[in-house]
Amino acid sequence: MTFPTLPAMVATVFGGFLFPFLIWLLWGKLVENFGTFGGWMAALFVVGTTWTINHGVGLITQSGGSWVDMGLAAGVGLIVASTVSGGNFGKAIPNILAAIVGGILGGLILSFFL
Repeated sequence: MTFPTLPAMVATVFGGFLFPFLIWLLWGKLVENFGTFGGWMAALFVVGTTWTINHGVGLITQSGGSWVDMGLAAGVGLIVASTVSGGNFGKAIPNILAAIVGGILGGLILSFFL
């Protein structure tokens, strides 16, 4: 297994930071200004643009046989941002556990088809 170069590691960290940052910066404002349609616009623009930058353009470098989804970056980044800005981490624990169980079940179900 070869390890990525330092520039590739820095670019990967930046790509992982970019997704939750754009969610934090734009999603709430779009929903606030445009309602439900703003949520759909945010899903399209934030997720689509970030996915294209990270995976299409290749900002994120993935090595070895495993990969980490952008959902993990979003979850960790938004929990950190919320906690730093005064949020209660304890209130997030049930959602974190539900996300972990959902990810495990989704991966298990997907493994039956691949």
